[in-house]
Amino acid sequence: MPKRILQGTVTSNANAQTVTVLVERRFTHPVLKKTIRKSKKYRAHDENNQFNVGDTVRIQECAPKSKTKRWEVVAS
Repeated sequence: MPKRILQGTVTSNANAQTVTVLVERRFTHPVLKKTIRKSKKYRAHDENNQFNVGDTVRIQECAPKSKTKRWEVVAS
């Protein structure tokens, strides 16, 4: 089964080897036919602490690295 890859913006890098990534998705409402934006935050593993707030990154699903981390940063 292929791993999901999402793209988002780094909102926090306060923790060691961890970044918080805000991923936004857009879809059309089934009844109103209006474009809606929904967002979700993911905690991702950043091995070398190389990403800062505001960077656009791609994250990929992985095996659990900690209690909250199920994603890892692939590239910017």
